[in-house]
Amino acid sequence: MAKKGKKLANAAKDAADKVPAPSPNPMTNLILADIALRAGGSLLRRGVEKGLIGTKMGSKKAGRVIQGRTMMQTLVGTAIARVATRSVPGAIVVGGGLLAKTLYDRRRSRTAEAAGEAAIEEQAERGKKG
Repeated sequence: MAKKGKKLANAAKDAADKVPAPSPNPMTNLILADIALRAGGSLLRRGVEKGLIGTKMGSKKAGRVIQGRTMMQTLVGTAIARVATRSVPGAIVVGGGLLAKTLYDRRRSRTAEAAGEAAIEEQAERGKKG
């Protein structure tokens, strides 16, 4: 069975090697790959965000909330994600902070829910305008 899998993998690799690159210039191919990966990552991130937020408030409103983010919210989110993915201690600190915030919000569920709803409504309004 393992031989059959290895044989299929080699056949797939040989077939992939025969497909020509988009450009004869390797630097152009690298730029194209970078753009494709960033665009794909962006679409995936937007889909996951919409899915997580949309379960409670609907897909249309979730899209407006995501679109209504400020530049500061985007930069902070990016910085936190970068810290969490660059090192194990960073992941522990960020994960611990998220856990602490979740537990804090659960303890104060009524006030946290009201504050969160108000913030979401404000952000959705910004998304409508943009």
